[in-house]
Amino acid sequence: MFARLLAPRTTVSAHCDLPCGVYDPAQARIEAESVKAICEKYQQNEDPVFRTRALIIKEQRSDLVKHHLWVLWTDYFKPPHFEKYPHLHQLFNEATKLAGAAGGKGTVDPAEAQKLLDKIAEIDTIFWETKKAA
Repeated sequence: MFARLLAPRTTVSAHCDLPCGVYDPAQARIEAESVKAICEKYQQNEDPVFRTRALIIKEQRSDLVKHHLWVLWTDYFKPPHFEKYPHLHQLFNEATKLAGAAGGKGTVDPAEAQKLLDKIAEIDTIFWETKKAA
């Protein structure tokens, strides 16, 4: 009796965990813009305390970039997207690697942060193409 009462009455399916509209590459882009700005400020300032703080914040922002990219990669994009855009896995891999390199693992070169922004822009283009097709 309890099983019948607790059994779902309607089965639904969706392509994402929540209703459409909750995913957006803009979140990764905003954090990547912060990474680039921090790199620029780091280059312009010789104060060791400032530089240490900048590196800590840059690493935090880089981790957020990776987080937002991983959410898109693993939750939003589905097999049909990867079939239509066969380079999408490689694009995400390169972007997350750049986020790591621009973060705690690597450089304070604004040009590297710009490469990350460029990859995110490519992902953004594909994302919005898939949203229009849905």
